[in-house]
Amino acid sequence: MSRVGFTGAGIDRGDHLRLDEARVRDLAASPGARLMRLDGMDPVLGEDMRLAWERPGEGGVIFLGLGEGGVPLFAPLPRIDGPSGNPRLLWSLIAALPPEEAALWGAARSLIGWHNRTRFCGTCGSVTEPFRAGWGRRCTGCGADHFPRVDPVVIMLAEHRDRILLGRQPSFPPGRYSALAGFVEPGESIEEAVARELFEEAGVRAGAVHYVASQPWPFPGSLMIACIAEAEGDALTLDTKELEDAIWVSRAEAAAAMAGEAGAPFIAPPRFAIAHTLLERWLKPR
Repeated sequence: MSRVGFTGAGIDRGDHLRLDEARVRDLAASPGARLMRLDGMDPVLGEDMRLAWERPGEGGVIFLGLGEGGVPLFAPLPRIDGPSGNPRLLWSLIAALPPEEAALWGAARSLIGWHNRTRFCGTCGSVTEPFRAGWGRRCTGCGADHFPRVDPVVIMLAEHRDRILLGRQPSFPPGRYSALAGFVEPGESIEEAVARELFEEAGVRAGAVHYVASQPWPFPGSLMIACIAEAEGDALTLDTKELEDAIWVSRAEAAAAMAGEAGAPFIAPPRFAIAHTLLERWLKPR
């Protein structure tokens, strides 16, 4: 069973060091300190197809934590004013990375994106400045502290008579289908969000909902909560603003897609997406 994508960075996040500005500066100046090389927010890979690193220099940085052997790890804090990079190239870079390095880059990307979206205070509108080694921003006007947040998203397979429901959005590559997903709304439980999204997007009523796994998703900063729901029926009424198509898939068809077989009825989600994990778990012998 493969690891859930963007998890397993395996570092000491060093929370106890974040408020010690002098200590963080000393860590950045230490001979072994490493700064993640980025192209905007996209990873830069070396010839070994691993993350490229360099010595920290001048400018704002985020303290990611302590790596193997206590090596201080940092990420830059660039100003990002628009879309970053080539999405197709980005997916290929992520797929090439070892899982633990994809997880480390994902954390950096989420933080960089949050900093760029929080340059002004949501309370008074004044400029905010980084503090807490890059894990917070403080308002220069009212003094309010702002901290990174993640948005909860449910992602689910509806199961009915040993088949599962998959859908596709127009933005997907040709032939790709994936699990349905949607943001959790205020006042909702995970189970309620799963049931609502399935009905809104596909017209499927859900019964029991079973939690499977979770995944940080750095686009821009979500927590994907993967579930399997027991569907009460298989009739579909699609919300065409959300889905281009949806299909019920048997175990044999899902297994063929996961194996990359030429005759499979759909292309499976990439390995780093938790929808891939959901399909793996559903196909696992019970």
